[in-house]
Amino acid sequence: MTATSTPASHPLDGKWLVLLAVGVGTFMSALDGSVVNTVLPIISHAFRSSVATIEWVVVIYLLVVGGLLLTLGRLGDLHGHKSIYCLGFITFLASSALCGLANEVSVLVFFRAIQGLGAAMLFANSPAILTRNFPAEQRGRALGLQATMTYLGLTLGPSLGGWLTEKLTWRAVFYINLPVGLIALLLSLRFIPKDASAVEGKQFDITGASAFLVGLVALLLGLNKGHAWGWTSLSILGLLATAILFLILFLFIEDRVQSPMLDLKLFQDPLFSAAAASAILNYICVYSIVFLLPFYLLRGRGLTPGQAGFLLTTQPLIMAVAAPLSGMASDRIGSRFPTTIGMGILAIGLFLLSRLGPLSPLKHVPLALLITGLGSGIFIAPNSSALLGAAPLDQRGVAAGILATARLLGMALGVGLAGAIFTTILARASILESSLALFEGVRLGFVATSGVAVLGMVVSASRGR
Repeated sequence: MTATSTPASHPLDGKWLVLLAVGVGTFMSALDGSVVNTVLPIISHAFRSSVATIEWVVVIYLLVVGGLLLTLGRLGDLHGHKSIYCLGFITFLASSALCGLANEVSVLVFFRAIQGLGAAMLFANSPAILTRNFPAEQRGRALGLQATMTYLGLTLGPSLGGWLTEKLTWRAVFYINLPVGLIALLLSLRFIPKDASAVEGKQFDITGASAFLVGLVALLLGLNKGHAWGWTSLSILGLLATAILFLILFLFIEDRVQSPMLDLKLFQDPLFSAAAASAILNYICVYSIVFLLPFYLLRGRGLTPGQAGFLLTTQPLIMAVAAPLSGMASDRIGSRFPTTIGMGILAIGLFLLSRLGPLSPLKHVPLALLITGLGSGIFIAPNSSALLGAAPLDQRGVAAGILATARLLGMALGVGLAGAIFTTILARASILESSLALFEGVRLGFVATSGVAVLGMVVSASRGR
């Protein structure tokens, strides 16, 4: 397909085969993330490493992905999204095999960084591929179905990871990527149309990409480690200062170079800027739940990990059902109404979570998660469709990178905000009050993020059509 081709030039079923190829890859990526997080304690025990050390298996992956999303999205715009996307599969599969063969933590961390590079190639280009191959009136449906594959991977991951580790070894959680990823690669090579550059003759902005990489990695690391190292520690303050300096430098560069990595004029479109901002706010809310609720269930209510995990699957399952339905609706009515309603429902669910106490019936937990999952599921596909649709053809890869960066930034901010509130309340409590402080920390964390959801509702309502 050339830069001037339209989705209408494909066979009737061609676009659905593209969705199948992208969906399998999306499922693999989500499965990998949730599986690895689940078996981290097992890996730590196997290598006899500290918690602080083994955390880098997750942290390095997030830093590499976050720092390179925008860069790899722009490379897709310049050299074709299919080529970068398929190279991402090859990188991801090779590094997954090497992760499974790692004989010490440092080696595992190194190959997880390479795996993050492959994942960033996939994340930054898959939405652009879908947007390019589906007409505007079906874009929301396609992105909603892709979101369904994400949530299915997140739902299946914890139980599959535990089963593989119990029956085989923790190394199997990396090897499972090989058959799934190989199928996705073959489908992608066969069914995703070849796309030419939409920006012929333009140069890659290496200076801007470098400034963005340093700034965002410093920001994500500071937000990720803030509650562990202390928000006022020199390390965290230094990281945040570095992030501010380099991100300002990045904006300065992008405003002046002839071929910027990120065209700042994109944010002059109220629809694009509102979609990007509300995406960050949504993920802040979602990941505050991921951080806070396990403390409530495991430490506060004494549930086993299996019991807690079963309850926590409520949210991604509801999101998997709601996302494609909401995406289909947004193809007809636009994004403003479903995203506004979705953030409002999410705010209600977070408020209900804030009402959980030491004696609350446990059935209230899945009920509240059903509501938060419904709200977030209604929000995500229409918002993604609006953001990608507002970007011109030669900026679709960058737009996809912005969307994925918003997810990671929202995740870091959500964990950082919830973690700061929770740890502050626990630190101020005496030993005798510590159990009650846990519930108070959870309560205040959810109160704060319900306010964030209300703000997201306002931002969504203010977007253009």
